[in-house]
Amino acid sequence: MSLHHPASTSPDQNAWVVIPLYNEASVVGGVVKGLLAHFAHVVCVDDGSADGSAAVARRAGATIVQHPVNLGQGASLQTGITFALGHPTCEFIVTFDADGQHRIEDALAMVALARKDDLAIVFGSRFLDDRTNPGLAKRIVLKTAVWVSNMTTSLKLTDAHNGLRVIRRDAAERIELKQDRMAHATEIVLELSRTDLPWREYPVELLYTDYSKAKGQSVLNAVNILVDLVVK
Repeated sequence: MSLHHPASTSPDQNAWVVIPLYNEASVVGGVVKGLLAHFAHVVCVDDGSADGSAAVARRAGATIVQHPVNLGQGASLQTGITFALGHPTCEFIVTFDADGQHRIEDALAMVALARKDDLAIVFGSRFLDDRTNPGLAKRIVLKTAVWVSNMTTSLKLTDAHNGLRVIRRDAAERIELKQDRMAHATEIVLELSRTDLPWREYPVELLYTDYSKAKGQSVLNAVNILVDLVVK
């Protein structure tokens, strides 16, 4: 899969992209190359992949941080956030998925909005317009996750489990994720809500590709979300 985006005249030096990475060798190279045209720092946290994902991402130009064993997406995000915050040039962290479902145009627009309106957090939402069709089963589960999130936090979101987020440094420094599976998405919303820093949602389009559908992620991840929310 190749993604084509017009290169920025000068890639952003201060917005660091963090990508949790687990067995996405066939697509992550294109994702990384597309991002590096616009963002100078792309960090992939390889979470014990068995398919050479880390090597592919490294060849594409990403900085690689590796977990020796699979710890889950929440742990990968925490590792990546901590790594980015260790660099003084990091002003914003963009969390981005490795599977090609997120659009780079949306990430750029969200960073620009955060800067323009002095926002600490910008959440991507696939439910602010009708461009994204996740399918009935996943829509029901995601809407349920939104309800759970809105009942347990002070933020009233339309899409609580979208992995595309922009987080300013002062907000990111207050994140300490302990949920190791999909429930980390609710946990990160809860922790960001406690900062009382300014936030907004931004309408994004998620690209449900033949690749992601073939992996069967859609409904499986949706079920995992509900299980994790109930169990944890």
